[in-house]
Amino acid sequence: MTNLDIGLLILRIVVGIIFVGHGSQKLFGWFDGPGMDGTTSMMEKMGMEPPQLWAWLSAMGELFGGLGLALGLLTPIAATALVGSMLVAIIKVHWPNGLWNSDGGYEFPLVMAAAAFSVGLMGPGLLSLDNLLNLPLRQPLAYGIALLLMLAIVAVGLGQSMRQEAEERQHA
Repeated sequence: MTNLDIGLLILRIVVGIIFVGHGSQKLFGWFDGPGMDGTTSMMEKMGMEPPQLWAWLSAMGELFGGLGLALGLLTPIAATALVGSMLVAIIKVHWPNGLWNSDGGYEFPLVMAAAAFSVGLMGPGLLSLDNLLNLPLRQPLAYGIALLLMLAIVAVGLGQSMRQEAEERQHA
């Protein structure tokens, strides 16, 4: 075991637990969160169609992605789910507000995405369930495939949203 393994464990646990909290807010309404009704409404306001699907993808991605990251379980898939969720949040919610979190900007989701991306890229380290269970996830290949799939899903969602926004502008 190396310092890298201990550092990855700390990073995975902290970032993973924060994502579990965010997913719990969206899914169950815990920690003053919106619950699924509020999350669905948020997705609808963002123009994500169908909003129920995107609400469930976001909530489950953050809850189970965070849990997977914290445990180091199915790490390439967990990291990818988290990066995808943050990518949509950055583009659809925070981008117009600039970088800084104090202005509602994308600072926080960018840091969270970078942390999840980095763990996905490096792998979970020795202190992980992936290692303990000897799961046959070849990190770079599995992660690359998961990232490509996630980017395709995000592109579909954002494309639908952009089409809806264009239609609304035409009818206004």
